[in-house]
This record gives sequence, C-alpha cells and structure tokens, in this order.
Amino acid sequence: MADLDPLAHRSLLVEQVRLEASGVVSLTLVDPDGGELPPWAPGAHIDLRLPSGTVRQYSLCGPLDDPRSYTVAVLREEHGRGGSVEVHDSALVGRVLRARGPRNHFALVDAPHYLFLAGGIGITPILAMIRQVAARGASWELYYGGRTRDTMAFTEALSAIGAERVHIVPQDERGMLPVVELVDAAPDGAAIYCCGPEGMVLAVTGVCAAARPGALHVERFGAPAGGLPGRPVAASAQGPPAGAGHFTVELRRSGLTLEVPPDRTLLDVVREAAPDVGFSCEEGYCGSCETRVLAGVPEHHDTVLSDEERERGDTMMICVGRSASALLTLDL
Repeated sequence: MADLDPLAHRSLLVEQVRLEASGVVSLTLVDPDGGELPPWAPGAHIDLRLPSGTVRQYSLCGPLDDPRSYTVAVLREEHGRGGSVEVHDSALVGRVLRARGPRNHFALVDAPHYLFLAGGIGITPILAMIRQVAARGASWELYYGGRTRDTMAFTEALSAIGAERVHIVPQDERGMLPVVELVDAAPDGAAIYCCGPEGMVLAVTGVCAAARPGALHVERFGAPAGGLPGRPVAASAQGPPAGAGHFTVELRRSGLTLEVPPDRTLLDVVREAAPDVGFSCEEGYCGSCETRVLAGVPEHHDTVLSDEERERGDTMMICVGRSASALLTLDL
C-alpha cells in the first residue's frame, strides 16, 4: 500500500508535460514502478525537488479517482525565484524527481454553498475542489480571473463540469473580479475559497473580514506583508524575530543535539547538521519545511498552519518557527 505519511519522501516519474495555456504547463507524475500513489483530497499539494535541487510546492489538480498519477500545473514566472523557469525549460519527461506529500492546509469544509474565487494559476487547487463538489451535487459557483483568456488554464475542463456556474473573467475583456459584489451576493452560510495573487487575496480578505467573518479560506503564493492578524511572521531573510531566545533542538533520527542562539534561525542550525532538509520560501508561507515535533513546545511564526494545528503542536515550519520550551525535539 502507498505510504500515507504526509511528510514522507518518495520518487515520482515525470510521465508527461503538457501545455495548458500560454505560460502554463502541467506535469503528470507517476510511481516509477507503476504502483498506486497515496490518496489526496482537494486543496492538497506536493513538494517537488527539481533537478537543480530547488524545492517548490504545487497544488494537485488532476482527477481524484486516478490512484496512479498526480497532476500539477506550473506558471512560468520570468522574475520569480527560478523554479518555474526551470520546470518550463528543462527536459523533464522521463526524469525521476523526489517529492514529499500530499499535504493539505487548504481543505474543503462542509457548507450549503461554495463561492470559489481564483486568480491565474490559483485555479489549480480550486479545480480539484470543483470536481469534488460537483460530483456530490453541492451548490457552487466559480469566478476565475486572469490577465488574458489565453493565459487562463483549464477553462474548457471547468466549463465541462458546469458551464452555467463557471464565470471566466479575463482582465483585458472584463476588468478585475468585483470581489465586493461577489462576496455580498453569496448566500448565508456559504464557504468562500480564494487562491490567487496577493493583491486579490488581500482584497477578498478585507471584504470577508467585515462582511463574512469565518467564511473565508485562502491559499497564498507569498507571505502577507506584516503577517496575519495575531500571527507575526519572522522572516528568516531578516533573521529571527526581536526578542528571540536561546533554545536547544534535538534531531531524534540523527542523534544530534544542537544549540540555537537568539541571532540564528532554527533552519540555519538544522541545515548545518542535515543539509538535505527541505525548504523553499524561508518566510513561513509555503510549508515545504514542515517538520514533525516529537517533544517540546513549538513557537509558530508561519502563515500555513491553522489555529487548531498550532494548538496541537505536532508539526512546525522550521524556517521561521522557534521553541517556547528549553528543548525541542524534531523528527529529523
């Protein structure tokens, strides 16, 4: 049976690369030995280690009933951090990549109605959600914005699921998504799911904070400026947060005990002993450095984990997280 541990690593073979829209390709990934892959739910993502060693996170967007493949889609970003350009410019078909997951911090909740708001490549997790809610006969509606129609992936697949519920809104034809009107028009009790560029996410977040508290579920491509309310982000690019303290970290599987001083991040210290540990954004929003906590009290500074997950304290993002206890034991 496929490994169900969401933090486990595995190998995936790139079976197909397909052009989905201008600047967007999808990758079909399979088990190199032809076996079944761990099941997943809409909103889940995997971490992929690209040939250069770069780790990036991609939402799963393929059919939920296919146990033998995963599908992800990648937007080419010329001025990004390099991962998307590598995907687009590399000959990946036939390559075996290391992966971790699936993991899900953007799960569907039960609701009488779903309003989906997607921008650009943010359609990827939303596509899987729409397939599921449509299959079970739930009430839903999608508003999908993008720069131009030819850059918007999966429009035909979406229309085939429910043309009367799918609203394609290219910016050059119809302007920006009218998020205030859309949120106001959603029926009472609706769950609102939003994924897209930070400007769009901030606009939707602002409207929902006033009009629909508790209804919004978001996934971001970057760290929100200043963190989320009640969740200050300790960006490792600027070092640990002000007032950070000293603590000790035990790497249980490595048999090592290390000291983390106030002026160094936990990730920096861990990487000296375990250089292959996965990480990407170093700002606490991507989730690629999520690590199981075996003992101690983690101090969270990420924007990935929910309040309930923080309360459990069984995983943490080690790029920005620290320890509220003198000793923190990690499954590394």
